[in-house]
Amino acid sequence: MASTAFLIGGDLEVRRLGFGAMHLPTEPGPAREGSVAVARRAVELGVTLIDTAYMYGGGANEELLAEALHPYPDGLLVTTKVGVARSGPAGEWKLDGRPAVLREQVEQALRRLRVERIELLQLHRIDPDTPLADQVGTLRDLRAEGKIGRIGLSEVTVGELGQAREIVEVASVQNRYNLLDREHEPVLAACEAAGIAFLPWRPVAWGESGARAEIAAVAAEAGATPTQVALAWLLGHSPVILPIPGTARIGHLEENLAAERLRLSPAHRERLDGLTGPAS
Repeated sequence: MASTAFLIGGDLEVRRLGFGAMHLPTEPGPAREGSVAVARRAVELGVTLIDTAYMYGGGANEELLAEALHPYPDGLLVTTKVGVARSGPAGEWKLDGRPAVLREQVEQALRRLRVERIELLQLHRIDPDTPLADQVGTLRDLRAEGKIGRIGLSEVTVGELGQAREIVEVASVQNRYNLLDREHEPVLAACEAAGIAFLPWRPVAWGESGARAEIAAVAAEAGATPTQVALAWLLGHSPVILPIPGTARIGHLEENLAAERLRLSPAHRERLDGLTGPAS
């Protein structure tokens, strides 16, 4: 039976099945009220890992979570991401890992989340126009200053992860990964070997219709939904996987979290494992 908890960075305990806040509407009105209710319900149901980012509304998502959950209950980790900014020629979003930008975004995240330290801060993407050592080094300096507790990366290769780990301890990696999209299996393997948390984004995306039919068949046999099967497969696939499915509906949230109780049989796992394989 897979463990339901994980120690990020070896010391920060979270429930493995978390919540991704990206899809929560932040505009004033009933939609925002619904978002606040979903975030609060997630915590009521025992979620201890909530993922957000500056890019989600230019900080609006962070402000929403603070409105809904601050003062934060003991044991709740709200992790955010920096390194994408509206610094394109026409003000469009682009990767921006310049040290001054990262510092400013961390300072603003501290203010919006109403905390003195971000326990897990992730680099949203590696900026190809800024030396990796400058980007990761800035986060290392912010950690030394007490503004960051642990450092994570997102959308990295095995090589980039290795380079970053030569500069600073890496507590988490957030790459796209799910039952039908295992391009980053080598990165997952590297994280597992090092005890690094692996937070798959888009954890329940579907692929071609044939694969969907197979998942639906397993779900019917297991008395579960296809989404629950996809999440249960992730939880059993590697002990370092921390899925963060997102939704703006309480019903979907409850369905997602119930996946933790789903026990897939060895036969079901074998069928699901065969749907796709590591990228060649």
